[in-house]
Amino acid sequence: MKELYCMSNYDVVIVGGGPIGMACGIAAKKAGLSYVIIEKGCLVNSLYNYPLFMTFFSTSERLEIGGAPFMSLAPKPGRQEAIEYYRRVKQMHDLNIHLFEKVEAVQSAATNGARYTITTSKATYHANNVVIATGFYDFPIYMDVPGEELPKVHHYYKEPHYYAYQKVLVIGANNSAVDAALETWRKGAEVTMVIRQQEIGARVKYWVKPDIENRIAEGSIKAYFQSSIAAVRDKEVDIITPEGIVTIENDHVLAMTGYRPDFTMLERFGVELSADWKRCPVYHPDTMETNLPGVYLAGVVCGGMETHKWFIENSRDHADKIIKHITISSPLQ
Repeated sequence: MKELYCMSNYDVVIVGGGPIGMACGIAAKKAGLSYVIIEKGCLVNSLYNYPLFMTFFSTSERLEIGGAPFMSLAPKPGRQEAIEYYRRVKQMHDLNIHLFEKVEAVQSAATNGARYTITTSKATYHANNVVIATGFYDFPIYMDVPGEELPKVHHYYKEPHYYAYQKVLVIGANNSAVDAALETWRKGAEVTMVIRQQEIGARVKYWVKPDIENRIAEGSIKAYFQSSIAAVRDKEVDIITPEGIVTIENDHVLAMTGYRPDFTMLERFGVELSADWKRCPVYHPDTMETNLPGVYLAGVVCGGMETHKWFIENSRDHADKIIKHITISSPLQ
């Protein structure tokens, strides 16, 4: 049996310690609300797991939260700069964050004068309001093909050296796939891309898109368009192409097929999801409140399967919307 080391009452419990969860904590603190941010991994865990040399699409000022200036050497900051920036924001605002603690349940319970009981891997909390800011990066979208479970198949890409002088298959046509293809090719890998569409994704960073298109055009990187994977084996991969099945030699598969929010968690908490493929959580756009009174969404989790819809730059204001609504409507006020 796990040991519950804490039994506490808060105005707001925030699930997720990424930039948007931190922004919610800052807004709550400024409003005089008691709060705690609970993060299942390290601080800004998703950013930590990004590729080492990833460059943001947004400029540094558009990634700022809490009034802290974000200075970067290049016009577009990288992963390392962002991690350090958000660490300093946490320090500057002295945010109350519990790291490496996973939220397991949010249940309606009129206990200790609060609407909800929040159970985690380490503690139990009570709060009238819960903000879910969990992002999406922890749950890959699987291909569901034979051999996907092999150790050679990776749904996350960290850095290129590991793949030097190997036969690498990259699946996908958006930023993560393009970055992985270019970086591994530049370290000596023999790179093949498998792309469902007829061309490289339109949302690929504008300063990278010509690079990958030129490498494909000159034949440095082989690309199968309008294609998909049929099966993965220890030393081969079968590709379904418009001309039929093609089998190529292969050492590693980088399945950059995208990621999704934790829909099971949302449903377990009681948040309603749309019935279509998007599986968008139900929430009010002006307040970010879900179908559950006092339960709010913030950040990319709001988009369901449309994970490109929300990001740091355009969801920072979710924090102010939520805290404003809480201060007006919370029974604790």
